[in-house]
Amino acid sequence: MSSSTTPPTTTTPSNTPTAVIADGVGEQRPDPALPSRKLVVRASVICFLAWVFSVYDFTLFGTLLPKISEDFGWSNATAANVVTGVTAGTFVVSLCVGPILDRFGRRPALMITSAGAAFTSAATALVMGPVSMVAVRAFSGFGYSEEVVNTVYLKEIYGKHPRRGLYFSFVQSGWPVGALVGAGVTALTLPTFGWRGSFVIAAVPALVIAVLMRTLPESPVFLGLKKARALRAEGRTAEAVAVERSAGIESDARKPGLREVFAPALRRHTLCLSAAWLLNWMGIQIFSVLGTTVLVEAKGVSFSSALLVLVLANLAGFFGYVFHGWLGDRVGRRTTIIIGWTCGGAAMTAMLFGPTTTGAVIALYALGLFFLTGPYSAMLFYMSESFPEQVRGLGANVAHTMGPIGAIVGSALLGALLGAGVSMTMAAFVAGAVGIFGSGLVMLGARRDERATAPDALPTAA
Repeated sequence: MSSSTTPPTTTTPSNTPTAVIADGVGEQRPDPALPSRKLVVRASVICFLAWVFSVYDFTLFGTLLPKISEDFGWSNATAANVVTGVTAGTFVVSLCVGPILDRFGRRPALMITSAGAAFTSAATALVMGPVSMVAVRAFSGFGYSEEVVNTVYLKEIYGKHPRRGLYFSFVQSGWPVGALVGAGVTALTLPTFGWRGSFVIAAVPALVIAVLMRTLPESPVFLGLKKARALRAEGRTAEAVAVERSAGIESDARKPGLREVFAPALRRHTLCLSAAWLLNWMGIQIFSVLGTTVLVEAKGVSFSSALLVLVLANLAGFFGYVFHGWLGDRVGRRTTIIIGWTCGGAAMTAMLFGPTTTGAVIALYALGLFFLTGPYSAMLFYMSESFPEQVRGLGANVAHTMGPIGAIVGSALLGALLGAGVSMTMAAFVAGAVGIFGSGLVMLGARRDERATAPDALPTAA
């Protein structure tokens, strides 16, 4: 409890560019000028395309793994080891993105992540074996983390637009779009160019997007941070504080670092977000990545029908992103995430233990993915709003990197249960559905978000 001379700790950051998140409640700070509609649209489109082609590269490896294994003569065990190595490498590389965001800027991070996806695709075409494959594909961590960079940058560009969550949901919907584009382009190019040519083709649009990123301005929040840091380095603290206030930034002389993310004021929030990503990605791994296997073995759906379901599931995911982005603007993003993942766990449980008719299975599976993947449009934007400006990138990135770890845990748990003689139905429930329920539960420990009253529209002036 706080003393009479110390204000209580705030745990309800608002969805403004400058939410107060500190040990004490500061006085209300002015908000920086909102950007023009033109900038909002241009930034959204470029970030959407960047995410589409980052996903294109990220999912292409899994799509082409059977062909790669056949070409190199890998056994199933070797291929599994390569996938594990790639996932671990992705985790390590993705850790670099947070410090880049907070130390060097939002725009450089946008260019680096998109260029990283382009490099990974092009270099994959040159690999000669499992070791080089793991080394090269580890850099897909840049593409995987592109969504974190998007959310930090766009949160600071959108400002207090009343539909900022809905706008970001369209950007985040680049995941199902990228997966479908990658599958479609690969189907057309693989017979002619082979798997190596498919990766070269994937590198081209990602490189173009990286160049387009140079046309975007740096976010006003980071420019304010950069100027304030320079003034503090010169000992001009009062001027630094004035710059921070004028830019609507929380005044903090500490350098951004991992220690600040796990400081008492943020520790529980960071841990809850990290646990939510880990647990939910267990569900993603079981019901999305391994969805075909679960549908065939647990529900007896034919393989051809399962492939059709996966296409429909990506469409359901698209509408799920948009719905949860819209809902987050109205009831709060944390509440939206908790509701969505609870419904997702319930839908997947009903799919596993409920009716066995193909129509019912498809409907419940699509509904489950609607509520499993859709809340990520609210989750990512919520993370950017819930950390202070100085560690906004690092805080969001720390939680985000737990996704691949959750995928490994989910696969390992599923394999262990099946090896112990547990049925696919029960194994998928324990390794996947329980994780989805758990992810919604741990979000109760994260910071509440308090939506601030926003202007009806952005000003039209630049």
